[in-house]
Amino acid sequence: MRSSHSPNSQPISGTTDRLELGRLGEEYARCYLEQQGYTIVAGNFTLPVGRNLRGAIINAEIDLVAYDGPILCFIEVKTRASDWFAPPQVNIDLRKRRQIARASRAYRRMFGLLDAQYRFDVVTVVLPAEGTTDRFQVELLRNFWTESVLRKSWRREDKWYYD
Repeated sequence: MRSSHSPNSQPISGTTDRLELGRLGEEYARCYLEQQGYTIVAGNFTLPVGRNLRGAIINAEIDLVAYDGPILCFIEVKTRASDWFAPPQVNIDLRKRRQIARASRAYRRMFGLLDAQYRFDVVTVVLPAEGTTDRFQVELLRNFWTESVLRKSWRREDKWYYD
């Protein structure tokens, strides 16, 4: 689904820092999802999902957790000031998908939702350029990936590889 709206606030300036851009995009995404009938249950949910090879704790963040009817949705929000070069969703690489999937398992385990239906959605937000009357665009990409494509496979040479 794609939507264009006129923002109530001023367009993003070229000097706005990325965190502010991300927060604004997440707020637009939250409002858009609520308009689409989603029930938001958590935002910027951070939890430890393991340790790296040096023993440091690895935290993962889920931008939004929501219900679309009975389905639990883990939503990654990608915001850009422009989609001139590439659409925002291309930056959700395999490593990021694995991290979100791992966080979703921990979330479902934490709240006793291991048997619940779930999926991974992406919301892209493209904000207008400064000084233009363009409208911002919000697009919802339902079921953007599944966990099955993230699993490791065993190869003949006795090494793990990723499909």
